[in-house]
Amino acid sequence: MKIGYFLSCEEYSPRELVEQAVAAEQAGFDALWISDHFHPWNDEQGESPFVWSIIGALSQACRLQVTTAVTCPTVRMHPALVAQAAATASLQLEGRFVLGVGSGEALNEHITGANWPNADVRLEMLEEAVEVMRLLWNTDGFVSHRGTHYTVDDAKLYSKPDTAPQVYVSGFGPKAVKLAGRIGDGYVSTMPDRELLQLFADSGGAGKPTQAGYKVCWGTDDDTSIDTAHRLWANSGVPGELSQVLPSPKHFEQASQLVTRQMTADSIAYGKDPDRHLQAFKPFAEVGYDEIYVSQMGGSESATSYQGFFDFYADLLPRLRELG
Repeated sequence: MKIGYFLSCEEYSPRELVEQAVAAEQAGFDALWISDHFHPWNDEQGESPFVWSIIGALSQACRLQVTTAVTCPTVRMHPALVAQAAATASLQLEGRFVLGVGSGEALNEHITGANWPNADVRLEMLEEAVEVMRLLWNTDGFVSHRGTHYTVDDAKLYSKPDTAPQVYVSGFGPKAVKLAGRIGDGYVSTMPDRELLQLFADSGGAGKPTQAGYKVCWGTDDDTSIDTAHRLWANSGVPGELSQVLPSPKHFEQASQLVTRQMTADSIAYGKDPDRHLQAFKPFAEVGYDEIYVSQMGGSESATSYQGFFDFYADLLPRLRELG
């Protein structure tokens, strides 16, 4: 089992993300996740750099595998452009790159003015987008494609790796998980849900890698850690399909008012108690994920919370690996 660090582009500046990647490697983490957003979930998070620029910098700063968690290759960016970006990232990282994809959120994808379709259409678009990207990666000559949702006209990737990037597909409901099992090279989730993992395996994903990620708020004071997590990430408690259809950070701020401070405290690992952090990790290990990624909330707020997290987890990682 790999234990990785989750780089949150919604919360950290470009330089901080690269610094965290270096610190994660030094602390003993095995790999990196990195989110791909145009907007943060709320204004308090306050960042959202272009993920492909960050990945280029990561390739020069550390030697860890990098997975996008996740990229939406359907609306904001045409899949041909994502295919080019992923091919370049794979070359920069010398093969240590995985393209995690999903059907996306209106928060990031509505910015071009395109219609935001329903969930079934979004999954249909995702399947065609993956088809287009693989066609470009695996064709030596020029590619043309006329599909239901995308057109590619006489396009060729001149800079691409010998082996096409792996595509891991995220899924949080049965339809998306079945699609992930059928077309994905692996599976991405944020839930320790044994039934969904089994559905992925039964839908064609048996033996394929599975990844999951979650957030913690390490700190020296429990109340401060809870306050930080609630201020920055109360949106994580927004239920159902709202996270896919709300179009702006302000809408998430409004919906997050339904999430109480106690709900945040009950749902995360916070503070400096190792057992609390072990208990947060344990459900993901027990259901059988191959790779588990941990992110620190509030690391920009002080040098203590930034480096303290990595010092703390450097000591904790051997105990986490025992659970795996």
